[in-house]
Amino acid sequence: MTKATKLLTALPPPQRQRLMTLAREVSFPEDARIFDAGGTADRFWVIRSGAVSLVQQVTSLRRVTVASLGAGDLLGWSWLFPPYQWDFGAEAFSPVRAYEFEAPPVLALCDEDPALGMSLIRIVAEILAHRLETTRGKLMEHYGTHRRGDL
Repeated sequence: MTKATKLLTALPPPQRQRLMTLAREVSFPEDARIFDAGGTADRFWVIRSGAVSLVQQVTSLRRVTVASLGAGDLLGWSWLFPPYQWDFGAEAFSPVRAYEFEAPPVLALCDEDPALGMSLIRIVAEILAHRLETTRGKLMEHYGTHRRGDL
């Protein structure tokens, strides 16, 4: 399995500095709902400290944690893709400090600086690929363990 890519450390320093001019420091208390699936995706975060759980509501009474994120991880990519709605929910598993970026100014910066935009898209794609690989492994482990007796 590939190593997780961290957005801010993967960006070249001049591009990172430009992006960070748009950052706002925020915090979330433990158990805070950061966003809900289906909500408007108009921002993203880079976690500085703490842990965030990405959750999927599978029934009205059951939620499943699909990923756990920590320091340096990107939280949120739905702001890049129509219909700009969150695919999952996110909850603070512990107190969280993060850099928050509003999507419209980031997208405007990417239009102004296409090299930064291309770097950002590539890095987010690497992050998505890694998370997909991790999720695939978890599903194979889960179904391989639970389905063995069915064969």
